[in-house]
Amino acid sequence: MSVDGERGAKRSVSWIFARILAFRHDQAARMLNVDLIAVAVAVLLPWSTSGVGIGMAIWFLAHLAVVEWRPFLRSLLRPICMLPIALVALAAIGTLWSDAPWNARSYALSPTTKLLFLPFLLYHFERSTRGMWVFVGFLVSCALLVPVSWLVLLEPSFTLKLEDAERGIFVKNYIDQSQEFVLCTVVLAFPIITLLREGKIRQALLLTAVAASFILNMAFVIVSRTALVTLPIMLAVFAMMHLRWRTNVLLLIAAVALGALTWTLSPQLQTTIDRFSREYHTYKESNQPTSVGLRLEFWEKSLRFFAEAPVIGHGTGSTRRLFEAAATGPAALAQAWVIGNPHNQTLNVAVQWGVVGVVILYAMWFFHFSMFRGEGLVAWIGLMVVLQNVFSSLFNSHLFDFHEGWMYVLGVGVAGGMVLRARFGAAESSGTGLA
Repeated sequence: MSVDGERGAKRSVSWIFARILAFRHDQAARMLNVDLIAVAVAVLLPWSTSGVGIGMAIWFLAHLAVVEWRPFLRSLLRPICMLPIALVALAAIGTLWSDAPWNARSYALSPTTKLLFLPFLLYHFERSTRGMWVFVGFLVSCALLVPVSWLVLLEPSFTLKLEDAERGIFVKNYIDQSQEFVLCTVVLAFPIITLLREGKIRQALLLTAVAASFILNMAFVIVSRTALVTLPIMLAVFAMMHLRWRTNVLLLIAAVALGALTWTLSPQLQTTIDRFSREYHTYKESNQPTSVGLRLEFWEKSLRFFAEAPVIGHGTGSTRRLFEAAATGPAALAQAWVIGNPHNQTLNVAVQWGVVGVVILYAMWFFHFSMFRGEGLVAWIGLMVVLQNVFSSLFNSHLFDFHEGWMYVLGVGVAGGMVLRARFGAAESSGTGLA
């Protein structure tokens, strides 16, 4: 780097720090700080649970200093904001008719409260111009996790998972890691195709290499079965939306050939897929508590619980007591298992809050999905965040799980705010915006 370049870089860093420290008397500096905290949370998400919780608390407090309360309160009337609030309110009110202990009610209410951050994130990034920083931070953080995962595969002692450490997992668990890698892979498909169409081959190849690193890690290190289901669906949506039919046919042929080759070369992938049928047959033949078998058991019982209280459910935190009452047979069999989460988002909501809760949940997903029907990278990111959460929630309660829930809240909140900002700007330039 030249002397002038070094001086320019130092001046840029000094300017950024000066802006950060000027928050007491500068509204723009306060906005910058709020943006940077959001970026820090996105970077921490693949690595830390407590860091995300503390970071979002700090973000919320910092955001209070830049809120303009009248427009913010008006924004709460939009369905994209009102429905998450309604779901949390229903969970809070649902504690009144639950027969579970109060500690169980508060424990079940807690996972829903992250949805209250959505209106604040939507409002903030509708005014901020730095939303893409958050997504870049998350992508870079996930990309850095890939070589660490390979390192743990080669030397398991490097893992921070002290008990029941999964192969190739440094922190969190294989489901969280797979969700991150799937989302990054599918989101990168859009800029890769865009860059190729614009003739920017080097940039496209760089992003392709990053996406390939995620796929190779899932193929040869570890992957969740939920990811194996959701990844093809999300890629199919991309192909239908952004590629011509002839290209789709060629890609399908290439995908089948590549999938067959990967299957042949990857014992990890063979084991993961083969486990589906083995666990199902083991459950059906001997009633053993396999992962697949337990899910079927949980879903069947949850449907019965829902039928007993279909309108408003059994109340917040009631799920575990219902499973305790329904447990039969020896403790080693699947029917005797007790759980507070049926591993399906719809059933989780239906058991506790009935049809009312399910309607609010699906309405929220619908309005958030509809928000991202436009063109461009940001709309694509938001669309994939919602789509991934909806499909992965068929096998888990991912909206209420910590990691996947924050992926949804951050993704929808930041991308949604950016989309709303772009639409408002387009409306103003065309003379149809509100004064």
